[in-house]
Parts: sequence; structure tokens; C-alpha cells
Amino acid sequence: MSLQEKIMDKMKEAMKTKDKVALESLRAIKSELLLIQTKSAASSALTEDDEIKLLQKLVKQRKDSAAIYKEQGRNDLAEPELAQVEVISQFLPVQMSEEEVKNAVAEIIKSVGATSMKDMGNVMAEASKQLAGKTDGKSISTAVKQLLG
Repeated sequence: MSLQEKIMDKMKEAMKTKDKVALESLRAIKSELLLIQTKSAASSALTEDDEIKLLQKLVKQRKDSAAIYKEQGRNDLAEPELAQVEVISQFLPVQMSEEEVKNAVAEIIKSVGATSMKDMGNVMAEASKQLAGKTDGKSISTAVKQLLG
């Protein structure tokens, strides 16, 4: 079942249960999917990697918005954003823990032969490739800085 089909099924459920937060989140995903499909050739279907990147982008946008709202003392606006993060995250693969990311980055550092912060670019490139969809770039960057710094 494709992501679009899963979204449509969940939208029907959300409409039946009158779950406004879920419905709003699912409509945002559907909208982004349609935008990407109309931008690219309609004949080429989205790959699973493309779908994961899209979902991660949507989650990051909402987390960033929530952080800004919290800084400004607007928890009333931050809570719906975080609720949407929960809805969107259910379509992402299980995310790696901080410890798992650190272990994976340590292995990548060994395989690349990195010894200092000068090698961070090479490590980040390889780690981003290998850990795509399993964690976000910020977590990878933090682990690389801890291990190389």
C-alpha cells in the first residue's frame, strides 16, 4: 500500500471520528504529495525515500514552529503543532535512539578513517546516506561533533 493510499484511509478514519488535528495533519501530507507529483513528471511515482524525506520535512517544520511558539510563551499554539508531529510521525520508519545513532556514526568514522573535525564533511555525507529515514540530520551532526571533537 502506497503512502498516498495510507493517508486516504487515515483521512477517512479521522473524518468519521471527527479528529481535527489528525485530519489537518493528513491533509498537509496529501497536499505536499500532490505538489511534488505535479512538479515532477506525473508518470514517475515517488520512491519510498522521497516519501520519507517529505514526511521528515513536515515533522521538522512543525517542531521548529512549536519551538518558536514556546520561546514566545505561546503554548496554546505549540501544542497543536506537536500533536501534528505525532500524527505525521506514524508514517515514518522507527527512529533510532541517540545511543544507536552514536554507535552507527562511530562505525562510519572508522570506515571513513576520520580523525578530526576536518573530516566532518566526509563523515556527515556517509552517515546521511546510510541513516536516511532512520534519524534526522541534527542527531547525526551532534553525534559526529561529540565523537570527532
